[in-house]
Amino acid sequence: MKNLIPLVLLNMFLFGTSLRIGNPAPHFSLKDQDGKLHQLDDYKDKKLVIYFFPKAGTPG
Repeated sequence: MKNLIPLVLLNMFLFGTSLRIGNPAPHFSLKDQDGKLHQLDDYKDKKLVIYFFPKAGTPG
């Protein structure tokens, strides 16, 4: 998980500038706190909120 956060932030920086309001989000997948893989395509035509939170006992 520690290695995933910098990668996600780097991708947002590199590719985030090409997205505009109303454009579809690019395909991605993330693991939840239980290790289950979730793909954006699994939530097609549904509203989705992704919340990133710091690991317990860490600053931030």
